[in-house]
Amino acid sequence: MANSTPLLSQTESPESGVLNSDEVSLQTLDETIEWCVEGFGWRQFAQALIVSLAWFFDGQQACISDYSDAVTACDSASNGTAYNSIITEWGLECASSFVTGLPTSCFYLGCLIGGFAFATLADSSLGRKNLLVLSCSIMSLAALATSFSPNVWVYSALRLVSGFGRASIGTSALVLSTEIVGKKSRGLIGMIGLFFGTLGLLSLPAIAYLLKDASWRYLYVSTSAPAILYCLLIFFFIRESPKWLFMQGRDDEAMAILTKIAPPTKHGRLKSYLSSLPHRQETTKFDLYSSIKDLFRRRWALTRLAKVMALGFGIGMMYYGMLLGVGNLGFDIYLSVTFNALLIIPSYFVSYFLLNQWNRKSTLLGFIMVSGVLSVACAFVGSGSVEIGLELASFFCTCMAYNVLVIFTIELFPTSVRNSATSMMRQAITLGVLFDPTLISAGREVPHLTYTVFGIVIIFCGFMVLFLPETRGMTLSDTMDEQEQRDFGLNNS
Repeated sequence: MANSTPLLSQTESPESGVLNSDEVSLQTLDETIEWCVEGFGWRQFAQALIVSLAWFFDGQQACISDYSDAVTACDSASNGTAYNSIITEWGLECASSFVTGLPTSCFYLGCLIGGFAFATLADSSLGRKNLLVLSCSIMSLAALATSFSPNVWVYSALRLVSGFGRASIGTSALVLSTEIVGKKSRGLIGMIGLFFGTLGLLSLPAIAYLLKDASWRYLYVSTSAPAILYCLLIFFFIRESPKWLFMQGRDDEAMAILTKIAPPTKHGRLKSYLSSLPHRQETTKFDLYSSIKDLFRRRWALTRLAKVMALGFGIGMMYYGMLLGVGNLGFDIYLSVTFNALLIIPSYFVSYFLLNQWNRKSTLLGFIMVSGVLSVACAFVGSGSVEIGLELASFFCTCMAYNVLVIFTIELFPTSVRNSATSMMRQAITLGVLFDPTLISAGREVPHLTYTVFGIVIIFCGFMVLFLPETRGMTLSDTMDEQEQRDFGLNNS
């Protein structure tokens, strides 16, 4: 039977402004918005660049402890290592591993707490943009305050607050930037954000080297002050996601944004198309945790979330563990971090190509397995050059798996819970990172332990990929019902 209420069975010709009869009927909000913003205009590109810049500051704060908390030997003179760290300033060379590792653990504990606290705000009351501004502001202001810390206890507390704010930056930036483009540009936009995160990481060795003779406090000032200015830029010049606005019933605001993005030839019909969409507000502005309830209320959503979080746990432990534990390999800390960070950049280009050519599941599973095997091999190789080679190869595969997982998670969940689900996945990554300081510390005493555990954990968690649906080439669903109907239809076919 023919569809009795097609939303859009034809589209306009850019030259004539009339409709072409050979276009496919558009039935969902995502399909209609994609038709409106097809291509990749300069407005979308500018917004994507500015929003993705949040990853730059996120990357700096995630690994700044490699330099500010640099550990020195107990019998070494307190004249600094590469430059003056909290260890040398506060005489912690002979302190317990609990004290010296406390700031890093507090930071990632704050990320874990903040992720759960902020997880649903972008889907419910605040939206993507406002949560990004709030999160980045908390992280940046706390980082600036950290530079005035009088002792390790205040320092650790402020690192916890900074991590609390940082928790939702990457998720909000990623979802906001990808929801304003169509499926053809989704992979590219995701890689742009991750690329900026790498640039932030790469900037740290350079800044730390320039400040090697100065106090660690200047490192926090130089990274937090630009981030505070960035928050103002986002607040005044970035638009909210039109998909989220439609889900909240704020149609006029969404229409105003789409009108500025869509080509002028489509403005005449844009309003009539979107006004006939059967979208509805699934979340409420007054129930902050309604999206989490939706995820837990439906069995398919809960099991899918659990599998994605298991993947995030394994990949997160490996990804950040290798970045934080490079000192265990006996190489120069500046070169070690730089070599690993430089590998992240080509991983984005390769990921973008593979996301367009290969299925999500096979790509993700393959890189996870190779990464795990190389990590275990690295643990039992005595040669320094071979060891660092295996570590770099394993880390590159982990980067690839991380990149694919981020895009895969966005595609697995509908608009009404997408930010919450992606945030929960990233919290699982943070949970994995919480085990890294202990593993890295133990690895100094038992050389084989750290990378063996990394490899085994990521391989074990990687098998969860086998139980997830493929999403390559699919448009994004908007509501839980729509996602459920689509999955049911795919399973039947």
